[in-house]
Amino acid sequence: MIPRLKNEPLPLKADPWLNEFQPQLEKRRRMAEEMEKILTPPGATLAESALNSPDLVFDGSEWQFFEYAPHAESITLIGDFSNWEVRPEFSLKCCGGIWQGRFPADTFRHGMHYLMHVTWHGGEGNRIPAFARYVVQDENTKLFCAKVWQPEKPYHFKNPIPPKPESPLIYESHVGMAQEEAKVGTFREYTEKILPRIAEAGYNTVQLMAVMEHPYYGSFGYHVANFFAVSSRFGTPDEFKELVDTAHGMGLRVIIDLVHSHAVKNELEGLARIDGSRSTYFHDGARGEHSAWDSLCFNYNDPWVLHFLLSNCRYWLEEYHIDGFRFDGVTSMMYHHHGLNMNFTGYHQYFDDSVDVEAITYLTLANKVIHEIRPDAVTIAEDVSGMPGLAAPAEQGGIGFDYRMAMGVTDFWFKLFDIPDENWNMFQLLHELTNRRKDERSVSYVECHDQAIVGGQTAIFRLAGAAMYDSMHKGSQNMAVDRAVALHKMARLATGAAAGNGYLNFMGNEFGHPEWIDFPREGNNWSCDHARRQWSLADDPGLRFQFLNRFDREMMQILSTPGFYEANVQHLKVDDNAKIIAFERNDYYFIFNFHPCNSVSDYPLEVRPYVFETVLDSDAAEFGGHALRTPGQRYFALQQTSGTFLKLYLPSRTALVLKRLLK
Repeated sequence: MIPRLKNEPLPLKADPWLNEFQPQLEKRRRMAEEMEKILTPPGATLAESALNSPDLVFDGSEWQFFEYAPHAESITLIGDFSNWEVRPEFSLKCCGGIWQGRFPADTFRHGMHYLMHVTWHGGEGNRIPAFARYVVQDENTKLFCAKVWQPEKPYHFKNPIPPKPESPLIYESHVGMAQEEAKVGTFREYTEKILPRIAEAGYNTVQLMAVMEHPYYGSFGYHVANFFAVSSRFGTPDEFKELVDTAHGMGLRVIIDLVHSHAVKNELEGLARIDGSRSTYFHDGARGEHSAWDSLCFNYNDPWVLHFLLSNCRYWLEEYHIDGFRFDGVTSMMYHHHGLNMNFTGYHQYFDDSVDVEAITYLTLANKVIHEIRPDAVTIAEDVSGMPGLAAPAEQGGIGFDYRMAMGVTDFWFKLFDIPDENWNMFQLLHELTNRRKDERSVSYVECHDQAIVGGQTAIFRLAGAAMYDSMHKGSQNMAVDRAVALHKMARLATGAAAGNGYLNFMGNEFGHPEWIDFPREGNNWSCDHARRQWSLADDPGLRFQFLNRFDREMMQILSTPGFYEANVQHLKVDDNAKIIAFERNDYYFIFNFHPCNSVSDYPLEVRPYVFETVLDSDAAEFGGHALRTPGQRYFALQQTSGTFLKLYLPSRTALVLKRLLK
């Protein structure tokens, strides 16, 4: 359990608007308990029932194979060992929808390829087993098939798992596009080249996208086909284990995107009609189709589907020592309308007939399984609807996530970026930065991968535009770039400092990576030019990117201060005319002057009678600023008739961080 502050209200008791919905919350709790009883054998726990069902496993004396396919009439394994022919000696036997086979030790070898040949009423076809641990694509035919992964010397983890941090400082990342070279990067390259950068930058958690096998690279890993297989385009299972193990050795925790909200439609590669019927894993009819994502929706009321998904949670925790998950598309799961074209304006929308209570039951059980297996594991929900109780304990009617993404913050920033600075409303800005439910924990960010996908823009590009291409060198005098560099620093500092319980950054954005993300596709002649990260920009002493990178590292030092996020944000000043915001947190005082041109001298800020030292100045020379303040200043609060004040020089478009010193 996450420790709570002494005076913090209990989850779901702090919100009076939930009083009339207590019956619905209680019903959700009961539904989860009832489904848990269905899934759990007598004398076992839910986590124990979520066993990793074997695909093709060698127990030391023989090979065993299992597959759930209740609509199949026959299943035969085919592959290198059978010259891809259907042979009776490789056929499986069925018992209650479970197809099983046992084979001598010399039948299969490490590296062999295999598929299931399935027949059903009125048809037949080749299928990849649902629990396949490694799936590869043939370079010539482009077809995918399972591959036996039973190395003679399997990888053994060497490093202990780092302790759970007080608050997650997350570096969202994608292995394939992490390299500067215009190609698909690998696990090994990421381990050698990227992990050291993340550790040095001061983040404590790596969030990896696209780890599970997906047939279309451009889906960003969100059209998963094989839920138990690491993406072979990045490397082998052991190379991914090495990545996780190396990260742990650097003190970095590793979480992955878990896509249980939908699955790819592909029948040859995925779960779709794995035994001739779509209902084996997904809903029939329109409910089983996600029209916006062109994918299939799981049937969360089917005990086998829940067993499959819960086993998937357990598998990644135990097999790869993953430290938790960011659940993707939670809004889509929780509502029959998937949140499409919806404005959530009232609490009734969280409890009416549009809510998929079966999906909420699954999410509740998934959080329970994850935390039973790894109490230190972290679960984060991506939800834009604001569903109450999403990150509250299940025993109080909550769903059990540790954190939710504060998705409204990034939307607000990108709206501000499109209007003149002098029209920014400081009251609205501070409200949005601190607007969160008292009963839940949240992670804030200025931008993630969503803003940079083709058709969108990164924050720095949104602010600077085409000037990014010719005016990011030191000494350039371009007003758009000056504004972009200044606001890039200020937005990140304000977001991270005022965040609820954690902060996230997408790789490269810490130094203002300039361009959008466009994966290789027919429309760009299968180019990787925009599916990579140009680290050399941050390393070039002649460019301004270095300043943003350096500022981000200093900012992370503050955010990682022990107890920082356990302290509440205390509002000190909101001056909309001067475009100034000031707040205090954990003995740090954050003062922002967002005005585009007006600097102020001797600006009064009422504080308690302490001495303060400068710990961060966005206008400092090392951060690409104009160095208008004297470095390393100490400030003394002065007693006046109306109170105790600091008198501050606040240049336009700058942020100042002071730390209170005890007398």
